[in-house]
Formats: sequence, C-alpha cells, structure tokens
Amino acid sequence: QVQLVESGGGLVQPGGSLRLSCAASGIRFSIYTMGWYRQAPGKQRELVAAITSGGSTNYADSVKGRFTISRDNAKNTVYLQMNSLKPEDTAVYHCNAASRLVRSEYWGQGTQVTVSS
Repeated sequence: QVQLVESGGGLVQPGGSLRLSCAASGIRFSIYTMGWYRQAPGKQRELVAAITSGGSTNYADSVKGRFTISRDNAKNTVYLQMNSLKPEDTAVYHCNAASRLVRSEYWGQGTQVTVSS
C-alpha cells in the first residue's frame, strides 16, 4: 500500500519559517520525481517545487529564493524548507510522487500552512 504522509504544517507569522516533510512508503522512492503542490481556497492546485530522481529542482516563480526542496532517499522523505513566508503562501500543501518509468502517480492528504499575524 502506497502512502505519502505530510507533516510540519501550522500557523506562522509573516516572515517566519516552516519545514514540511513527506514520508513515502510502498514505492521505490529513489526513482520518483517528488513534488510539493499547494491549493488555496478558491484557487487551483499549483506546483510549488519539484525534485527529480537525479536531484534537479524547479520552483514556482513566487517561491524562488525563499523555498528549498530536498530529498533523502535513505529515509524515503522529501522536504520543503519555507523561509520568509508571506500571507499569500497560505494553502494546503500536498506531496506528490510521480514516475514515468513505472507510470505511477500518488498524492498525500496534505498539510495546512497558514501565514498570519
């Protein structure tokens, strides 16, 4: 059974930091591109950051320079370090695992991030 379990969300003041984690099980983690997406109320889900099996990364323009995605294949975990948070970063953040090699894609349940004073 495949599971992607996010953690690390919460309430933070503007300018603060959070670190999200996504622990994967039931998949061959190292071959998957791992991504973080977010969905704010009334908006479509959008890609925040992704990291390939080879370690290449890409970011949404809105988070470049503030967020960093990383992965630990030994722990089957992907991280999203979020710094200089803004109210517009408020959303539910979802972990995604995708592999063209095995033609599979999975989603986590999401973790709420709220940036407010």
